[in-house]
Amino acid sequence: MPYKHWTLDDVPWDQFDRSKVNPQHLELAKAAAMVEFNSADYVAYLENVFDGDDTFLPEARRWGDEERQHGEALSRWAKLVDPDFDFEKRFQDFLDGFKIEIDVDESIRGSRAGEMVARCMVEVGTSSYYTALGDATDEPAFKFICRKIAADELRHYKLFYDNLKRYLEKDRINRLRRIRVALGRITETENDELACAYWAANNNGEPYDLDVNSRAYMSRAMAYYRDPHLDRALAMIFKACGLKPRSTLFKIANRGARWMMHRQQRKLERVAA
Repeated sequence: MPYKHWTLDDVPWDQFDRSKVNPQHLELAKAAAMVEFNSADYVAYLENVFDGDDTFLPEARRWGDEERQHGEALSRWAKLVDPDFDFEKRFQDFLDGFKIEIDVDESIRGSRAGEMVARCMVEVGTSSYYTALGDATDEPAFKFICRKIAADELRHYKLFYDNLKRYLEKDRINRLRRIRVALGRITETENDELACAYWAANNNGEPYDLDVNSRAYMSRAMAYYRDPHLDRALAMIFKACGLKPRSTLFKIANRGARWMMHRQQRKLERVAA
């Protein structure tokens, strides 16, 4: 049976319970809505990078449509909580403050295979993030949205991973190169995009400050990650890099990643306090 994607009508809006809303979840939902709704720019980028790939591009456009729906669902939920939330204006503020380079004819990752590795890393981050948020909330509508988005992001990871395997036969980038691309993309998670989205969604008139808004966003987002979220994310990273999950190397990396995550969470808690 063909996959039937969920719609906004499937969200249990009638079960929305304001008393169970965490104010930090509202801030994060508003910011996430900005990034998800902005998928058209990324689709345009992928259309240029993968020009002529009639196998991948229709899937990339469908991916963009689903990402945009994520933004619609999150912004609608945020407006239920905060009726004064003007998504259209806030989104324009985000577009004015953050731009991605669209007019390219090749991947900034050096190859099409490298681009697929980077896209896998994005889906690793988003699937684990929305899983963590879904596990942390007791508000029924928000939990439904987060879990549906997390499931979508896992499918999107598979989309990019399957195309990665196809391009590895052409580009033949080795494991070391894949690891470098993956690590490079992971370190971009604290970049200007997320900080600008958080500011655009939540500012009360103060000017944009990258460091201030990056810390504010990360201190909230990182708080909800638990070891199982990290474990699954690391397994997906290993797979995209051509490494074996559940190997000795994985166990060593997992211990190190858990230590770093816990350390970062404690640091961000102190900064927030």
